[in-house]
Amino acid sequence: MPDRMNPFEIAQAQLAQAAEAMGLDETTHELLRWPMREFHVHFPVKMDDGTTRIFEGFRVQYNDARGPTKGGLRFHPQETFDTVRALAAWMTWKCAVVDIPLGGGKGGVVCNPKEMSLGELERLSRAYIRALGHYIGPHTDVPAPDVYTNPQIMAWMMDEYSHMIGHNVPGVITGKPIPLGGSEGRGDATARGGMYCIREAAKALGIDLSQAAIAIQGYGNAGQFAHKLSCELFGARIVAVSDSQGGIYCADGLDFESLSAHKLHEGTVISYPGANCTQIRNADLLALDVDILIPAALEGAIRADNAGEVHARILAELANGPTTPEADEILHRNEVFVIPDFLCNAGGVTVSYFEQVQNAYGYYWDLDMVYQRLNQKMTAAFQAVHRTAQHYGIDNRIAAYVVAVARVAEACKLRGWV
Repeated sequence: MPDRMNPFEIAQAQLAQAAEAMGLDETTHELLRWPMREFHVHFPVKMDDGTTRIFEGFRVQYNDARGPTKGGLRFHPQETFDTVRALAAWMTWKCAVVDIPLGGGKGGVVCNPKEMSLGELERLSRAYIRALGHYIGPHTDVPAPDVYTNPQIMAWMMDEYSHMIGHNVPGVITGKPIPLGGSEGRGDATARGGMYCIREAAKALGIDLSQAAIAIQGYGNAGQFAHKLSCELFGARIVAVSDSQGGIYCADGLDFESLSAHKLHEGTVISYPGANCTQIRNADLLALDVDILIPAALEGAIRADNAGEVHARILAELANGPTTPEADEILHRNEVFVIPDFLCNAGGVTVSYFEQVQNAYGYYWDLDMVYQRLNQKMTAAFQAVHRTAQHYGIDNRIAAYVVAVARVAEACKLRGWV
């Protein structure tokens, strides 16, 4: 299987492996290989210097057999349609594997938000909704935050959509600030869901998490919460972290409070002055002799050329698409226990679904309720995938696909689509 595919080809290749393992019929497989709807838009935004720039945006609604499509919106200078297609596919399987009644979607805008003022970001956010607002909605397609988007951007988008419709529609967007109908527990939901999966994997492998050494690639929202929660929930040692500029290693463990404060102030972890810390490359971090490796950056970090260097017993994919298909084969052969991305990072969309539910009936849960229900969903999803992997004798990623694809295929057949 080619290693240097574009992300959507990787998603299709993974689906094909699952289809073969489960004996999926050809017609259903072909239906599930492609997005049901795609939108490609160009829209103007007035910049602070008085000029007007034309931005390119995407929205993919991959499959809505199980319910309205759901998925994040990314602002990124290297955004591509095929990346968005792949992420929308993975969102479809992600919603199905945790058994929430939603389909998969994803969106993106080609831009560099780091070079834009707050006013420019607001005008960009509102313009994107004006371009696509007639094709989204609480019963159609519900965006959420993703790379370089945040609750404030979601608030502007919800407000713009509400102006278009003529009344408040909090359920059109999730990941909103709590005063505008956001849910408690959304901020750390992706990492917390991953921690519940790591806990279950450690039980299956007989790993004592209180003695575990963990390395985290990527120190954004998910990576920082993974650091914090690994310490709080398990008492584990985070021995290495990295960001786009490089990483640091400390055998004794890195303190979350001081490191996260340093990252906020300096914009990177590499200059962290902690005692006994050494600088390392991102490539070095992936090869560390640790119990758990958490890729929490962008796609394609673990490939055929470096997968053999991974020594962790558990690879917990908080990022989307961090491992290519060829790398998967190597990791499986080397007995690395992979918690695949669309299971491991499904806590975010699960709490986003909880937010939709709360918006729909106007009653909001406390934090303990959110965590309790998230724990139940993630634990049940992990156990379903683990059972399937053992039953078919397949790796965890293909097992997760088998669980998810079976649920989506059943919905398609019940609707009479195939």
